[in-house]
Amino acid sequence: MSKNYFEIIRAGINTTFQDKGRSNLYHIGIPFSGAMDTRNFFLSNKLVGNKIDLPVIEFAYQGPLLKFNGDKISIVVTGDVIFKLKKKNHEIDGNCYESYQLEHGDEIDILSTNKSVYGYLAISGELDIKFQWGSCSINTKAKIGSNKGKKLSDGQKIDISKINSNQSKKKINYLISKIENIRVIKGTNFNYFSEDSKKIFFEKEFTVSKLSDRMGMRLEGSKIENIIDTNIKSEGLLKGVIQVPADGNPIIMLSDHGTIGGYPKIGVVASVDYDRLVQISPGSKIKFKEIKLSDAETLFKLYEMETHNLISQI
Repeated sequence: MSKNYFEIIRAGINTTFQDKGRSNLYHIGIPFSGAMDTRNFFLSNKLVGNKIDLPVIEFAYQGPLLKFNGDKISIVVTGDVIFKLKKKNHEIDGNCYESYQLEHGDEIDILSTNKSVYGYLAISGELDIKFQWGSCSINTKAKIGSNKGKKLSDGQKIDISKINSNQSKKKINYLISKIENIRVIKGTNFNYFSEDSKKIFFEKEFTVSKLSDRMGMRLEGSKIENIIDTNIKSEGLLKGVIQVPADGNPIIMLSDHGTIGGYPKIGVVASVDYDRLVQISPGSKIKFKEIKLSDAETLFKLYEMETHNLISQI
């Protein structure tokens, strides 16, 4: 067969195309976007024999139900995900971080993430999708990226432009490690907040709100009191920055965040903890721990080395 594609029978809740994201566009208000969990994105590509930065399908909570049409292809799911493969007259319970081969007419049903948020589906080849500003990553708030900046929908087709000839079986044993404390560096407006609020920020638990999405993670808990000014002149924002609006409930900026904001910044999440932060589901408790910038840099270098070692084992 010359035409290879997936038919979307059920799109899932928040299913998009993502890659490593786009850079150097903050000056026109465009954030990086890209896969929320970078390590799982890299692992998904490596397990199907791709370059690690090729576009994949990212989903949240409930994933898609896809029917494959075409030549044989390998697929893999990464994250903490429950899924099934439907092959002719039988079903197979899938294991994450293990590649499977699909034939014409087979289906993959990604039922849900398990006590986490994001999962990834990679294929052994290349998706036939459009790039915008060097990336296919979909930002639904800004309506940019492939698929006209929209989530994938029921009945849609996902065309495949190339299938790898080498589809050897691959597998790794990997579990997403849970995180007790989110490590943060003091923000540029840390001294805007009362001494009691600073203690609350580092000593009390916060609950992840149901209002969280790819743009930001809203937290609920003891209010953080601003004693200087609840609004500031709009300044540049980065992924992981923790803003505190007038209601005293912190908001952590995530991958599709706005590039400027006028709320004081109490802290910024250390990059080493970002992948695990985004996997914390609504209703869960989180707690912050202060670290120094130099420690954050060292920890991130170690995390990158660990990721590289995982990839090199595949």
